[in-house]
Amino acid sequence: MLELSRQPVTEAAWPPAPLPEAAFRPASRNRFLGSSPTRRGILLGPALLLLYWSVLSVTGFLDPRVLPAPWTAVLAAIDLIRDGRLQQNLAISAGRAFAGLFFGSIVAVVLALISGLTVLGGYVIDGLVQMKRGIPILALIPFMVLWLGIGEAMKITVIAIAVFFPMYIQTHTALRAIDIRFVELAETLRLSRWKFLVRIVLPGALPGLLTGLRFGTTAAWLALVVVEQLNATSGIGYMVTLARDYAQTDVMLVGLVVYAILGFGSDTLVRTLERHVLRWRRSLGR
Repeated sequence: MLELSRQPVTEAAWPPAPLPEAAFRPASRNRFLGSSPTRRGILLGPALLLLYWSVLSVTGFLDPRVLPAPWTAVLAAIDLIRDGRLQQNLAISAGRAFAGLFFGSIVAVVLALISGLTVLGGYVIDGLVQMKRGIPILALIPFMVLWLGIGEAMKITVIAIAVFFPMYIQTHTALRAIDIRFVELAETLRLSRWKFLVRIVLPGALPGLLTGLRFGTTAAWLALVVVEQLNATSGIGYMVTLARDYAQTDVMLVGLVVYAILGFGSDTLVRTLERHVLRWRRSLGR
């Protein structure tokens, strides 16, 4: 009969030491992706575009009358900053975009919750939203001008409408994709409606809501370009329109670059927020 060795378990042997985080990473990550992503890697595309643009301008392949060189836009931007026109118009444009983003996001999330969590709300709200998706935003502008005039209310409303649809669609889709087992667990535990929203609904819909916010910020800047071409007396779009009338291509280019930087910066900000809020979720981009 074999005798089992009786060796006392020391405190150092239990509990075992935690494994490093690298041990839980898929072994095929580097094989398929090449290398782990870095936060500064997102600047590679704009940097290559700027390099390509500079080379074409220096070699003369790009006519400055068609598209000015990058340093021409930098000099024009310095002059606009000295005059104070760029800061003033930028502040007005940013205020319009963020106001439309705020109101459009709030309405989209509220209606998505009603439509996604109630049968009657889904029948009423979702059908109307899907009908409106087929109508271009440009087709609504004449009615917005007729109803609200050409002031700030019309501009912010158009931006809010443009933001509303991607926010609503992504949030509504995320709500409908919540695992039914979590809902059944909430019913078993007899959670209140408020705890159900906080512990089940919001965490489940958060990835879709943040994705919708990314699309919404882009839609806000795109709609801003449109509304600031309509009898505006301030804003980046007004500055670009005025420069077009006087054939100032360098100022026009500055306006376009500002729009691009605003869109890129806001998307990067939302992606950083998404990475922080959803740090528990592992994916290829992490």
